[in-house]
Amino acid sequence: MNQGALSHLRVLDLSRVLAGPWASQLLGDLGAEVIKVERPGSGDDTRAWGPPWFEAGGRREAAYYLATNRNKQSVAIDITRPDGQELVRQLAREADVVIENYKVGGLAKYGLDYGSLRAENPRLVYCSITGFGQDGPYAERPGYDFLLQAMGGLMSLTGEPDGPPQKVGVALTDILTGLYATVGILAALAHRERSGEGQHIDLALLDVQVACLANQAMNYLVSGRAPTRMGNAHPNIVPYQAFPTADGDMVLTIGNDRQWAAFCELAGRPEWATDPRFATNAARVENRRELIPLLRQTTVARSTDDWVAALESAGVPGGPINDLARVFADPQIVHRGLRTEVDSIPQVANPLRLSATPPVYRNAPPAVGEHTDAVLARLPGMGAARIAALRREGTIG
Repeated sequence: MNQGALSHLRVLDLSRVLAGPWASQLLGDLGAEVIKVERPGSGDDTRAWGPPWFEAGGRREAAYYLATNRNKQSVAIDITRPDGQELVRQLAREADVVIENYKVGGLAKYGLDYGSLRAENPRLVYCSITGFGQDGPYAERPGYDFLLQAMGGLMSLTGEPDGPPQKVGVALTDILTGLYATVGILAALAHRERSGEGQHIDLALLDVQVACLANQAMNYLVSGRAPTRMGNAHPNIVPYQAFPTADGDMVLTIGNDRQWAAFCELAGRPEWATDPRFATNAARVENRRELIPLLRQTTVARSTDDWVAALESAGVPGGPINDLARVFADPQIVHRGLRTEVDSIPQVANPLRLSATPPVYRNAPPAVGEHTDAVLARLPGMGAARIAALRREGTIG
């Protein structure tokens, strides 16, 4: 039976909100045991980030929290108390990975920073996620996704040319940081296999956002000109944007001149494929102001569904602009099983398709402290009486 490629690993998750929990959920989907340490009572901040709420069986959780915390065990520990700090240190001694997203130096006062935990577990891979990194003039600042989309340049590229800067509709910088955290953790574990030593990963949301500017960053570095907002248009490819139809909108994502020629035939304008202004992508980028209005006049003559069917038959990439109701009703999404359930709680499935060790969904996002007793009972000298005493004094919940 598949238990996941990472079933030999134990992850101690001290992170909250999105970037860190996204990484730990991914590791959990791949089989790792993930122990999530939360504040007694309130738990992860995102538990209160509703509506909407999921309510069933006397439980009420924010959809935001449920998006990123499956395959974890919740242990409620007050790390501001000395006994709580010792509990976390004991858990870290048996862990392969620690993920945390406290402010720089925030865990040092509790003896839970990398240096302190490494002294007791030299094999530990310790991933710190912050807004701006462990050093530099902004290191002490708090950082949130929206702020980093702004400071990291993404908002300067997002929105209509004559409109204000816009953030992306999901917390993309957090998500990308969670993915980079996962990659970094796996790289550090691979290094540990050869060297026997763990290491510290210093991951900053600002660094990730700048790194993920991709071709737009290179456009600037090569040309010296800062790219500007272009709405749905693409700076390097034409046509690659939204177009009106008779009953709505669609997107064309034509990536090469062969596809362009096929579209021209489909649109009844074969002469565009040989017109020097439009025959190559470079020419189309140079002459987009002439071409785009012509395309709009053409696409508006047919419905979205008609266009999508015709484009598919001609091998030209394009499609509808779906809302989420249409996304989860789409036959391809249904076929791929992107909507799933874990213990009757709806979830978006992990997109990884591994032939031998696919993601596994062992348990739904836990309630606050749901696994406190079971996890702590594994620690040396931690019997029922000791657990009860820690609960009475408020160290655990």
